[in-house]
Amino acid sequence: MTPEAILAFPARVLTQKQRETYFETGYALVESLIPEEVIDHLNGVTQSFIEKSRSMTKSDRELDIGPGHTPEKPVVRRLTAPDRMHDAYWDFANGIIADATADLLGPDVTFNHSKLNFKWSDGRDQVKWHQDIPFYPHTNYNVLAVGCYLSDVSKEDGPIGVLPGSHTGPIFEHFDDNGVWTGAIRDDNMARFDTDAAVYLPGPRGSITIHHSRAVHGSRPTTRANGRPLLINAYAAADA
Repeated sequence: MTPEAILAFPARVLTQKQRETYFETGYALVESLIPEEVIDHLNGVTQSFIEKSRSMTKSDRELDIGPGHTPEKPVVRRLTAPDRMHDAYWDFANGIIADATADLLGPDVTFNHSKLNFKWSDGRDQVKWHQDIPFYPHTNYNVLAVGCYLSDVSKEDGPIGVLPGSHTGPIFEHFDDNGVWTGAIRDDNMARFDTDAAVYLPGPRGSITIHHSRAVHGSRPTTRANGRPLLINAYAAADA
């Protein structure tokens, strides 16, 4: 569906201005959308997996363990598929954020995947500039990701940064010169952008970020060792 056709449907969650801005810039930030009790429940479930990780010495198919992980100081980098790990995550993926995606993809939406990422202050948690669409086998670009902040996220916590309007530009190679997949845009391609113009999206817990699958985005390392949990759910238009 075209943006014009999508915008003709009544909004469920987002304002018409937020919808129009998303199509113009490739991203949106909706502060404090998720109720406190939902965030509390998700944090409680997430903490149970962190507790489980204390007995682990290496990553498995559910939990990605970072360097320096110990029972006393667990370092969980990612829950790889939370939607399949606990009903709370799956119920969340089917709730208000699914309605928010329908405001931007049209009324027929499919769920793609989820993950729960953490950031720690060891300097290795930078996410390099990339686009999501090279990761997807889709036939059109009505694909997006919704991030939910499970804790307050300030600029010091390394929030997502997006280059406005980049979703209307080219799709870049995410392989290096030797043909090895890196999941990041090569430096020579990034040189065409003014990365100082990136818009970073901090917000209080319960806020969501939404970014288009073609939008160039990344995040800086956090400077605080608080984990900064970010629950990400990805969706596509049903005809993609």
